[in-house]
Amino acid sequence: MPVQMQLARIIISEISDNQMIYLQEVEGERQFPILIGIFEATSIDRRVGEGNKKPSRPLTHDLVVSIAEHLGAEFDSVVISELRESTYFAKLRLKKDGELIEIDARPSDAIAIAVTCSPRLPIYVAEEVLDEAAR
Repeated sequence: MPVQMQLARIIISEISDNQMIYLQEVEGERQFPILIGIFEATSIDRRVGEGNKKPSRPLTHDLVVSIAEHLGAEFDSVVISELRESTYFAKLRLKKDGELIEIDARPSDAIAIAVTCSPRLPIYVAEEVLDEAAR
């Protein structure tokens, strides 16, 4: 059963290509980091940082949300479903005409879309992923 998580921290380093986000269990103590790229980290930070800075023109994650909404789909949630060879895998879940559609996504993009949506999407992590990340 997936565990609901929340974005706990974003660490942006100007001297590294890899940035880091931390997800923390909503009703618990577990947390873990995910390395992400600068573009995704900046997009997430703009949405959750002070002032919720919305760009004057749509960025990629805004565009994805807008396209889905214009096609009649409704975003449901993000599920980080797998950890394989130190790489996390995620599913972006949408509903259209009563059907649940899962789209393969990088966790960083899925989380950036989650914080772009209004209201923000819930983020879930598979129990097995939490167990593996703890090792």
